[in-house]
Amino acid sequence: MTHPADRALIALAGLAGALGVALSAAAAHIAGATSLATAAQFLLFHAPALLGTALLAGSGRLPPALVRAAGFALALGLALFSGDLSVRALAQQALFPMAAPSGGMILILGWILVAVAAVWPSRPGPR
Repeated sequence: MTHPADRALIALAGLAGALGVALSAAAAHIAGATSLATAAQFLLFHAPALLGTALLAGSGRLPPALVRAAGFALALGLALFSGDLSVRALAQQALFPMAAPSGGMILILGWILVAVAAVWPSRPGPR
């Protein structure tokens, strides 16, 4: 049975992928939309990472809670970073002050949590 948090991460991965494609298409049609293209790239790069965290957490090969925390940190950082860049490109205003830098720092934290989960000892569970 799939844990609800893993299902949420998979849904967020699908959303990130879909938004990444949509923003890539929009950026191709808007002159000078480098921020929008960057937001699209981040969404597309991180969609498989979100899938990976859900799969790793569900596999039990790494500490599930730590891997899920990493996945949700990646999703939150992605929403803030890409969301701010997208709103700036499309509406010429910030999502809120320091949204993109905060999102970037949370993305970095998410990747550090992935690294920590890889070296954190797992408790052997029932197979």
